[in-house]
Amino acid sequence: MDNDHAARQTVADFGEQWTTYTENDGYYASQEMFGDIVSPLFAPTDFRGKRCAEVGAGSGRISQMLLRAGAAHVTAIEPSKASDVLAQNLSEYGERVTVVAASGEEFAVNGLDFILSIGVLHHIPDPSATVRNMHRSLAEGGQAIVWLYGKEGNWAYLVFAEPLRWLTRRLPLVANQVFAAALYPLLAFYIWMCRYLPLPMRKYMREVLQPIGGKAIRLVIVDQLNPQWAKYYNRAQAQALLADAGFQRIRLHHRHGYSWTVTGFR
Repeated sequence: MDNDHAARQTVADFGEQWTTYTENDGYYASQEMFGDIVSPLFAPTDFRGKRCAEVGAGSGRISQMLLRAGAAHVTAIEPSKASDVLAQNLSEYGERVTVVAASGEEFAVNGLDFILSIGVLHHIPDPSATVRNMHRSLAEGGQAIVWLYGKEGNWAYLVFAEPLRWLTRRLPLVANQVFAAALYPLLAFYIWMCRYLPLPMRKYMREVLQPIGGKAIRLVIVDQLNPQWAKYYNRAQAQALLADAGFQRIRLHHRHGYSWTVTGFR
């Protein structure tokens, strides 16, 4: 499958996913979760009064977090058919938010203080044009924040998940929902075992999955099974993703030992 087809199919997959899972609630959508996502590189208060954008906003979970943190304005960018769901979920914020139905390569926004892409770039076969566009959108001294699946710390998961994803990425969403329901009890038991044993990904299981609860955990499983494309970045690749687009003073955080939060300045 060529990259263009994989990119189009990934957008379609997420459009279906976010028009099915439209609600953002509980710890999964909380400001506590936002603090966990951006720390220790940032605090939620850093976004107060700032002009922000989110690339790949989905149903609006991260954009809502930015607005609740006091962002002056958020541009929520979503290329899929979920842009209508996004607009509805953010409608209460009025003029503080603008929804843009465009791809990461095509959106046109200028003078931003922050631009975020959380859990999106690793689903784009070639994200370089998107990251360059993120760089162009920032004011001088503005910062990008991206969150990526990490290769380091995920070896045990990938041994299990990669063969399974070979099948599930070819299946319709409804079939992957059935898979997620079947896998959930096994994952819940594994999370419980992590309370007592030093199992692989224990930190992630206890500090991320356990607090978000069963409903959000099933969504996370679907999120792993359904997309057409997913890449797991090592540290050097994560840093190069921003450096090659022109970002300076790049910092990285190995979040919970399984993923990379990366930030850089224009």
